[in-house]
Amino acid sequence: MKFFCGAAREKTTPKIGTLLYGYRPDVVSDSVHDDLTLAAIAFSDGKYTALLISADIGDLQNELCDEFRKSVADACGLDARDIIVSSTHTHCAPNLSGVSGWGDIDRLYYEEIFLPAALAASKKATERMAEAEVGVSVGRSEVGINRREHTREGHILLGQNPWGLFDENMTVIKIRRADTKEGIVNIVHYGCHGTACGMSTIITRDWPGVMVDRLEHETGTLSVFINGAIGDVGPRLTNGKTVGDITYVEEHGAYAAMDAVRIASQIKSYASVSVSAFYGTVKLPYQAHPTLDEVRARKAQIKNPENLVNIEALRYRHLCDVEEILLAGDSITHPEAFSFDQTILAIGDILIVPFPFEMFSEISLRMRHYSKYAYTLCLSCANGYNGYLPSQDQLCRGGYEVGVFRYASPYSLADNTDDNIINENLRIIERGEDNV
Repeated sequence: MKFFCGAAREKTTPKIGTLLYGYRPDVVSDSVHDDLTLAAIAFSDGKYTALLISADIGDLQNELCDEFRKSVADACGLDARDIIVSSTHTHCAPNLSGVSGWGDIDRLYYEEIFLPAALAASKKATERMAEAEVGVSVGRSEVGINRREHTREGHILLGQNPWGLFDENMTVIKIRRADTKEGIVNIVHYGCHGTACGMSTIITRDWPGVMVDRLEHETGTLSVFINGAIGDVGPRLTNGKTVGDITYVEEHGAYAAMDAVRIASQIKSYASVSVSAFYGTVKLPYQAHPTLDEVRARKAQIKNPENLVNIEALRYRHLCDVEEILLAGDSITHPEAFSFDQTILAIGDILIVPFPFEMFSEISLRMRHYSKYAYTLCLSCANGYNGYLPSQDQLCRGGYEVGVFRYASPYSLADNTDDNIINENLRIIERGEDNV
């Protein structure tokens, strides 16, 4: 058994004056703190090859992500389904999401900067593949904190919730050449929002950029971040919030770097591993629509819809779409479920599971518990984007994330979508005929 790996990185920094995605559709960049990047990592056993791409963007819209994966696959001679695209979820990068209320996709940035960089990095990664070996370590980190802050009145705000759930595991994967022992790539996996900079006009990778830069400096090896379950987790900033400014990016990134370097230093053994993938279709049932009268009553409560942004604009768009669907009745076909093609990558005892959502940490924790793999790494905002995915216990509390979950599509997902998506992924893994 032989294992091969190659890695490369390209800059994807936009021009100053580019609109930044994450908070409002009108935030214009005026400076660059650190360059945005896109890293490609190629894995192979000599017959099967997969690419893991980590991009410094908020997220990548479903259809655009499909287009992107096909373009990269065609350039590298691969199958599009064997490319996993992970967004680091910085809020200080151009808009490639296109969510209603947050602005349109920046196609110019995509075509002139983002895609060319991806093609270059992916080609280099596949061309540089060498026989390699893998080492893994996991450690506890308090970089993140549950961000669904509870007020005394029972409201949910975006802040710090010290008694709320979050995934404390930080995983560091080190891949080196089998012959010279020279490092090929370090991969850091942790679940936490890239919001330390707050609603800023500064272009930055946010705190993960500081972290991987330090790990790279200490090890002399290209270092990459892949984001885990972020839906209810933000950076544990010293201001008691999960948003700040560029000084908090530097401070928190240094804190994260100490954990990443410490955990990486604990890796003592390396091994050649197998590479395989699991394919299938994830189906997530929708819930029934409200009545037409209920929808119209909710719409009537909204004043000046043309001035709305973010969650309120999303909610209004949702109600308009539902009204149109109800008026159409049986003249249109109504889907029973939201479906997406899934690729789950196995690298030895490491399992990489992409989620096209910002899922809550409980979902990742449960997925890891049920998995037979020693290291099960769930990725948020990967291979597409469909808003937040809360755990069932949080739906009754409401809040921003629950609102996005309800309104992200004209068809709202069922309350038990957390159960459904976990079991759908486990089913795909357990079906032997889907393995390569």
